[in-house]
Amino acid sequence: MNLSQLKDSIINISSTNQTRSIKLQLICDFLKKEISYYDWVGFYFKNGDKNELKLAEFAGEPTEHTIIPFGKGICGQVALSNQNFIVQDVTEQDNYISCGWKVKSEIVIPIFVNGENIGQIDIDSHYVNTFTSEDEELLEFVCEKISHMI
Repeated sequence: MNLSQLKDSIINISSTNQTRSIKLQLICDFLKKEISYYDWVGFYFKNGDKNELKLAEFAGEPTEHTIIPFGKGICGQVALSNQNFIVQDVTEQDNYISCGWKVKSEIVIPIFVNGENIGQIDIDSHYVNTFTSEDEELLEFVCEKISHMI
């Protein structure tokens, strides 16, 4: 599936009459199924007024990281920086929370609503140096669609 087809599928999922939770789960399942090197796909959202992220919907192996303090790990850093974060080799990151020995690279893209970072999509891969600018473009598109569901 090319980038345009992937985006069209995301549009179709995000415009269904399902609940937000079901749409998020469908997006996770779709991305994990369609992109071979997306081994874990999940959403984290700001946990109320706390300076932490809480795991929402995901596809892949269960994780013990259901709450992530701001600043901790890649996801926690994105919560503070408001910037995309691509890690092509997790062994080169000092502030990395290991989700399992299989994870070799990670990409995290923030979700903004009215200029506020309210959450993020997090993708883990079992391959080093796997994420491209196309992945970043697709995931920014996903986050933009999600921002209209909130």
